[in-house]
Amino acid sequence: MTPEHLRTPSGRLRARGAGVPFVGTPGPWNAITDVPGVEVGYCTLIRGHGPLVVGQGPVRTGVSAIFPRGRARPEAGAYAGYFSMSGNGEMSGAAFVDERGRFDGPITITNTHSCGLARDVTARWLFANHVPGEKTDQPFYLPVSAETHDGPLNDINGHHVHPEHVIAALESAASGPIEEGNVGGGAGMRSFEFKAGSGTASRVVEYDGVAYRVGAFVQSNFGKRHLLRIAGVPVGLELPIVDTSPPEFGSIIGIVATDAPMAPHQLRRMARRAAYGISATGGIASNESGDLFLAFSTGNDAAMAQHDGLVTAAFLGEAGMSRFYEATIQAVEEAILNSMFAAETMTGINDFTVHAIPVDKVRALLQRYNRLAEPG
Repeated sequence: MTPEHLRTPSGRLRARGAGVPFVGTPGPWNAITDVPGVEVGYCTLIRGHGPLVVGQGPVRTGVSAIFPRGRARPEAGAYAGYFSMSGNGEMSGAAFVDERGRFDGPITITNTHSCGLARDVTARWLFANHVPGEKTDQPFYLPVSAETHDGPLNDINGHHVHPEHVIAALESAASGPIEEGNVGGGAGMRSFEFKAGSGTASRVVEYDGVAYRVGAFVQSNFGKRHLLRIAGVPVGLELPIVDTSPPEFGSIIGIVATDAPMAPHQLRRMARRAAYGISATGGIASNESGDLFLAFSTGNDAAMAQHDGLVTAAFLGEAGMSRFYEATIQAVEEAILNSMFAAETMTGINDFTVHAIPVDKVRALLQRYNRLAEPG
């Protein structure tokens, strides 16, 4: 197992590195960037401390950006499917995905009150970076932008995400292993009342003689402590909350990517299966939660670019879909846990502190239930 499976580029521990057992085979970086062409960028904003002063801080937020076909092709589209497990949230462009089975350009993820800004800045950035011949169907943009709520830690009403921060996330996107935890849009997020944030994972799926990749990226900000399960172990019941915390009004955004050629209706089904990955960790899509998912394929590149005449595209036979569902569930589950294991304890507005998951205690619980694996 490579170091990228065990730790993030900055050295933060991932769930595998702590001995959490997983099924399925990850890609080289165990990240959504294992899907060829996919690139991820971040801009993280952390400054100030003490009492909340709206407009000044403290600030604990940021922006994440995901390009389906890389920054070199900023306007390039992908066939896609959307699913809302719980609609107490926002993902712009979802109506277009439902209607046309595709989206164009990068995805951005940020805090609830910056979602519209990220969407608008992306549209302006795409226009400024237009590549002649790349976008030939319609003279406007409907970017995908999504959000979760970081208000317990961040001065969310201060609107500290500015256009230059969205652009920084877009222009920092790259392939390879990516950072997790308190980074990008996930900077101020928490899950199961532990610190969480951005997380990723991948799986390799062998089908019809080809090794395809399925990658997941989450902005994880959901869950009650008592429901948390890790490798089937009721960790949340063993690690009760000992301090007072604001009510949980969190959500999760899940992005699933694959290089397997799929039609939009198949990708919509992939997006639905992402909810099972959340369930595996103890998520229930609570009343206050926005659990929104987008799945896309980087296959059928030529078909995506053709808007006239008869279009020829390939897609998997139905008999192959279940193994991709399985890979989606596995990757989303691991991405959520990576977002938690890689996160660090954070103190935000009014000195409210969200603690990192106690890795040693989790390892002891896994060992008690005979679920502790060797790191990797």
